[in-house]
Amino acid sequence: MSEMFDRIFELPAQLRHPVDRVAVRGTEGPIVMLGMGGSGMAAAVAALGVTDPGRIVAVHRSYGLPAWAGAARATIVAVSYSGNTEETVSGVVEALELGLTVVAVTSGGRIAALAEREGLPLVEVPAGLQPRAAVGYQVAAATTALEGLGAVDDLGALEEGARVLDELLGDGSGPAVTLGRDLAEAMEGRVPAIYGGFPVGGLAAYRWKTQINENTKRPAWSSEVPELDHNELQGWDAAGDLRDVVGVVHLRDAHDHPRVVRRFELMEAALRDEVPHLGTVHSQGDGPVARFFSLAVVGDVASVVAAEALGVDPEPVPLLEDFKRRLKESE
Repeated sequence: MSEMFDRIFELPAQLRHPVDRVAVRGTEGPIVMLGMGGSGMAAAVAALGVTDPGRIVAVHRSYGLPAWAGAARATIVAVSYSGNTEETVSGVVEALELGLTVVAVTSGGRIAALAEREGLPLVEVPAGLQPRAAVGYQVAAATTALEGLGAVDDLGALEEGARVLDELLGDGSGPAVTLGRDLAEAMEGRVPAIYGGFPVGGLAAYRWKTQINENTKRPAWSSEVPELDHNELQGWDAAGDLRDVVGVVHLRDAHDHPRVVRRFELMEAALRDEVPHLGTVHSQGDGPVARFFSLAVVGDVASVVAAEALGVDPEPVPLLEDFKRRLKESE
């Protein structure tokens, strides 16, 4: 099996990786978390675990900052595995120009250099991996940063996530591995649509999509319930000949809103004759971080198994790297 497959079994250890805590005073206002790709995913997962009900935590996946960040005196948490993500770097630079508090979560690069130069709080993560394969390290670091800002009570969510993953992965033949293999087989030759309920299942569905894109080098898409019932659902009415090349996977969170639960039931019935239902994954655990990982890890397994069935190395992403190189050359 590939190295990327091995990385999946490192997730519990990544979530348990000791991280230096930072304490940032005078930052009781809103928080903006910056991040793209695997780092943006980690920021969004960490945001799921916010325990202060009065704290606004927004995830920004683009250049600069949200228009309101300066006036609101938001605290910025910049998550960039390489430290060189140009969108995230631009947000850090803008935040410094506005005199905002910035916490850096990175393994190095330009953001680490800025943190050293400007005396910014820095939460370091181990280097040397693909960002998507270091999602556990980054979630642990981002959650620790949020704890230092008072938005998270403690780090118990990380241990629960690690414990749930231990149970699901087992010694290599746990239920997540078995189900992931089954779903990889069901997805063979198909473009999957991954559906999950807002917020946990929807975020996990997006992780599935991006893992299929990068590991399997195939298209996929994800959508959230209930939003997709207001638009995308109608599109299946004309599926026709697409039945042989598409399929739907449902990610069901134990804490889905009761009406979301009903929507899934009705969707499955409505689409029975329109598009193949490839399978369903049910979340495990109590907290949102653990529930996210319990859904996402099945997609991690499925994407790598599907890649290996196709004879594709899941680790390198040459098209993305070439795109980044051309983008840099155009500066």
